Amino acid sequence: MDRRQIYRKRTVDNFIAFIVAILLCAAFPLTTTATGAVAGEKASDGDRDADRALLAAYEEYLERLNAVEEETQLADNGFAVIEDQIFPIETARYGSVRLVPAMEEKYHRLALFLTGEDGRVVWRTEQLAANSWNLGSMEQPVTGISAVAFQDLNRDGRTDIVLIVDCRNKSGAYAGRDYKVGDVLFQGDDGFYRDYRISDKINRFGMNKSVGSIAAYVRDGRSTEFLYTASTRAELLAQGFVVAGEQDYSRQFEKLGYLEVLPGTYTMAEYDILMVYLVNEQGNIVWSFQPMGDFDNLYALKGIQCRDIDGDGMKDILVLARYSYAGSENELLTKSDYRIYYQRTGGFEEDTEVHRRVACGEEDTVADLVDKARAYWGWSPET
Repeated sequence: MDRRQIYRKRTVDNFIAFIVAILLCAAFPLTTTATGAVAGEKASDGDRDADRALLAAYEEYLERLNAVEEETQLADNGFAVIEDQIFPIETARYGSVRLVPAMEEKYHRLALFLTGEDGRVVWRTEQLAANSWNLGSMEQPVTGISAVAFQDLNRDGRTDIVLIVDCRNKSGAYAGRDYKVGDVLFQGDDGFYRDYRISDKINRFGMNKSVGSIAAYVRDGRSTEFLYTASTRAELLAQGFVVAGEQDYSRQFEKLGYLEVLPGTYTMAEYDILMVYLVNEQGNIVWSFQPMGDFDNLYALKGIQCRDIDGDGMKDILVLARYSYAGSENELLTKSDYRIYYQRTGGFEEDTEVHRRVACGEEDTVADLVDKARAYWGWSPET
């Protein structure tokens, strides 16, 4: 799955902004849409009722959040403490406190509380990137916390919080697929605050896999953004992209012409990030793929094959690699996985159907998977 599809290239802002938008729509219903229609005249009673219900649900949720004055009151207000992620932290305003994360059980939203030695809550927030993932919805995809770390990321002498949240979609093309959402909370004079622009880039450009990756970006200024924004082969190489020479070759693509298939990696915080590009004869990037999904690290690139898979007469691309990732006990695990990209008139489209139905065995080769995928579409191996 292309990470940019998951994150939808959007600004990850807090839910308050959405609520404000609803209030503005309620106060000024006669707004002009992009098509020139008057939105207030077109809005149905059902739409307005849905907006009111959403606002009421959010207000009720905030009331419960703000009603928690002591740690012992969390359960009574619908929050389940994540016991194995409670940590002590030193703060400028509150002194020595504990960070207590808790899951709101009705809508699956994550909240963070700071509690003193007497258990009283001195600060709280639910303004987190993961709580704004499903825009316009109270229900969020949060399933737990992958990592919490404490570092001085902006070099102001105060300890900041690095947070990686586990998420899983309940519906849509990628239902049931696990992914991570990263966040940084900087310590200020009155507690902690987020810079939504930093959270946006952490997640949009895949720097949310580990605490090390987030720190490398926020503290050290390194970034994977160029992997998604570079326009030429030369730009990639200048930024530290390392070409996988044994898989670097050129093919004729029916709609796009003669292109170099350029796979390679960029290393960040000891993790190798796999990308595959299609580059024309002038050295310009015409398409890019991020086949490693939400795995942490490329362990080995096993192969790339360009062949018509779905039977439309145009070459598609299958990428097979072995990846490493941290297990539930932070143990190092490896797994082979593949991605298929179908050539279309205007570019490429990532497969979602075959990947769900055709398993990848640890001994499978690229040729094996191409045959399996072609068989799924009704092709015999000899065709």
